[in-house]
Amino acid sequence: MATEGIEAVFLTTHNWGRAAKFFQTLGYELEFATDHASGQLRNGDGPYVFIAEVPEDQEPQTRIVLKAPDEEAFRPDPAVEVVTPFEDTHYGTREMTVRDPDGRLWSLQAPAGNRP
Repeated sequence: MATEGIEAVFLTTHNWGRAAKFFQTLGYELEFATDHASGQLRNGDGPYVFIAEVPEDQEPQTRIVLKAPDEEAFRPDPAVEVVTPFEDTHYGTREMTVRDPDGRLWSLQAPAGNRP
């Protein structure tokens, strides 16, 4: 089974409110905000953007997350370097990390309910 495209873009920022407002001016709507300076926005049927505030001593990062619809059925080609197998996240999904030929890390996200 292959991935099904981009699920999300995860961003870290030094100012959650300013970052969320930026995406709202681009047409994204706030789906939810947490009580710890993070939240999720979406524009139509496309991938969601999840933004989390980090301390000033951390550099803001961007991570693209690919959708794996079923963890049990997903079997990467042997040429794909699996950095971390699917693991539980604190936000209720399962996530795997792979490395592309140029050394970039990619996250694959699957629903938590698709495992024994």
